[in-house]
Amino acid sequence: MEKQKEKICKPYANRASQQLGRASGNGFFICGGLGHDTGTDDDQQTGDCRGEKCSADATRKISNSNLLKLQCWADNGRNCNIWKPYLDLDRDYDGICEVLRRDGYIAKAIDEFYGIRILNQEPWETLCSFIISQNNNIPRIKGIIDRLCESFGEPIATADEKTLYSFPSAQTVAKLTEEDLSPLRAGFRNKYIIDAAQKVASGEVDLKKIKELPLVEAEAELLKIKGVGPKVAQCALLYGCGQIDAFPVDVWVKRIMGEMYQNGLPDCTNGVRGIAQQYLFHWRRNSAHENFNPEHVKTST
Repeated sequence: MEKQKEKICKPYANRASQQLGRASGNGFFICGGLGHDTGTDDDQQTGDCRGEKCSADATRKISNSNLLKLQCWADNGRNCNIWKPYLDLDRDYDGICEVLRRDGYIAKAIDEFYGIRILNQEPWETLCSFIISQNNNIPRIKGIIDRLCESFGEPIATADEKTLYSFPSAQTVAKLTEEDLSPLRAGFRNKYIIDAAQKVASGEVDLKKIKELPLVEAEAELLKIKGVGPKVAQCALLYGCGQIDAFPVDVWVKRIMGEMYQNGLPDCTNGVRGIAQQYLFHWRRNSAHENFNPEHVKTST
């Protein structure tokens, strides 16, 4: 895919399964992961990204697909330096996809949804958000995160006479009690949120170090946190720690493995299983029909 300075994006209205864009061969892309949206549809949007206040000139594209064209403000390159890593634009996805195409199923997914990327998100926000997502649904997840930000985040902007807030730091949350979090209506997750914040704030769980650890060791570090199991750990590693070989398994991924990969993923996914997972997940969920028959798809090439 030809590299472009501008990308066309379509933001979805939830953080727990946020995706940007529509895949095609002309520079559109889909991004997997969470994103801390600002709750506004204004053409001028300000948000909190990687712990920094940042802005984007979001010009609405005139089309039936309600796409947005995002351009960084000319601020000595500061905001571009935020968005470029956030959207993982330095990674060679073309080269990765060329290798992944050795598998017939993934090749089919890439053909239909070319352009999927992994958001490179702030580690603490990602970890906390996935803790909140456990045994939860999208509207409730969004509501809990909204209330967490409004209650304990810092004001960063105003839109439509509404104040927008950053995601609170681990240091801030670590000082709170379960009673303090009761207005969030997160239930049993409150104690997990606090335990995670305390371990991250104290350095017992070092999210910066985890980025550099081998995947197995990184997962073991996150499993020290109460309420964090393999799925949450793998999600946090993939979407918040740049561990693109992480492989979160949910209901859809279990279905994919049972239908297509009873003997495990092919060797071509080694080191990039998270990217392969995103393609397979999006393809199986959005393209294949209820009577999907993997035998109709060409196997490994």
